[in-house]
This record gives sequence, C-alpha cells and structure tokens, in this order.
Amino acid sequence: MKRLFKFILNTIPRPLLIRLSYVARPILAFFLRGNTFTDPIDGKQFKSFLPYGYGNQRNNVLSPSTLSLERHRLLWLYLKNETSFFSSENLNVRKNVLHFAPEQCFLKRFKKLKHIDYTTTDLLSPIADVKADICDLPFEDNSYDIIFCNHVLEHIPDDTKAMQELFRVMKPGGYGVFQIPQDLSREHTFEDNSITDKDERSKIFGQYDHVRVYGRDYFDKLRSVGFKVDEVDYTAQLSEEKIAEYCLAKGEIIPVVYK
Repeated sequence: MKRLFKFILNTIPRPLLIRLSYVARPILAFFLRGNTFTDPIDGKQFKSFLPYGYGNQRNNVLSPSTLSLERHRLLWLYLKNETSFFSSENLNVRKNVLHFAPEQCFLKRFKKLKHIDYTTTDLLSPIADVKADICDLPFEDNSYDIIFCNHVLEHIPDDTKAMQELFRVMKPGGYGVFQIPQDLSREHTFEDNSITDKDERSKIFGQYDHVRVYGRDYFDKLRSVGFKVDEVDYTAQLSEEKIAEYCLAKGEIIPVVYK
C-alpha cells in the first residue's frame, strides 16, 4: 500500500492528484486505522502515516485522512491553541482572510467558519477562488486581517516583490503565517539558477520547482519589507510524546508576521 501511494505521488500531475485524493482518502484511512498516531486536525488515529516527498522521501508524515503534513498539523495546533482564529464568540466582528495556494486539509474547514470572509487565491490551483499572480495581486491596499501564504514563496523568483504585495494587502494590525521549507543550519538563503537538471534541483532544493533554499535570513528579509516577525518554535511548547503522536518536525519554526 505504501509503495503504491509513493508511486502515485511521484507520477500523477498535482491537479489530478487533488481530485483523486477525495476518493483515495477513505480507503487509505481504513487500511491504516490504529491508535499509535493522531491527526489533530480531525482527531483520527492510525497505526502509521504515509511517506511523502519528491526525491527525498520522508516516512510516516502524511496523514491518511486529511492528507496533512507535519507543517499543517503544527499550524493547526498553533492556530487552535494560541490564537482566536477559530473563535466565533462575536459574529459581528468578521475577519477578512486571504489564503494562498489553499491546502486541502484546511480548505473546507476554514470555509465553514462563520466569523470570517474567506478568499483563496493561486495562479494555477483548480480549487482557488481567485486566479492571481502573487507579485501583482488584484486586491486593494489594506484589505485582509489574516493572510496564509505557506510553502509558496520558495517557488517565486522575485520573492521580494511577493512579500511587498503581501504587506500591501494586509491591514494595519493584521497578521499572517508565511511558512516555507527552511534549512535552519544555513545562515544565508541559497539560490542557483544555473542548475537546470530536475533531479539535481530536487536533490539540492527539495523539489525541482523550488528556486531557493531559505536560511535563517528569511525572517530578516520579511522584516526588511516592513513586517514585524515572531519566530515561533511551537514544538518547544509540546511534550516529546505529543510531537511523536502528531508526527511533527521538532524545531520547525512558524513565521508569524504582523503589520
């Protein structure tokens, strides 16, 4: 089952994979049900999670039920436990939320929230509300209270322009989460456009369509655009048992930005 799933992930185009996943999820969840690991997004338990990765496979990271990865489960826990994002106590105070490249594990759950006006956007995603270039957004200045832009910027050649656009459309007093794949052992972000072989790019950048490996200077680049940045290591607030149970990446940083 795991070998078949690995083959599917590496061979089927992503838009088709998204559609097929609606059928595949209940089957995968049935065969892997157990009580060793928990997906905090839906509370379901499994004897193991699935492998995931392009070239560099990671074992036991993809939830069979929500198709969430480590970063999704970590963000869910942070939003649920440390923010008022899911709170609907005052329906008269609605928040405008903009979500880039909406993750499937979040999409329907966020859409159901009655206290937010939820807009999704992406240049290519078949499930996005608005087709838009992140470097030239069709939204007015100071439009959104909350912005999610996770694992997008590493695909964007001019990430400075993208960050400036994110800053422009965020409301003063608003916040966002801009997760990226990050090598915290690197002081400086690495880019090399001369590497054109897809296998070589996957080996160096994590995916062939990534244009850089972000280092610790990512946070300062966000600050240079105007954001206040909190480097949140939320796994530091969880026990070793919970990190293992939720299949999280210990030490992963959540970049929480404010305007």
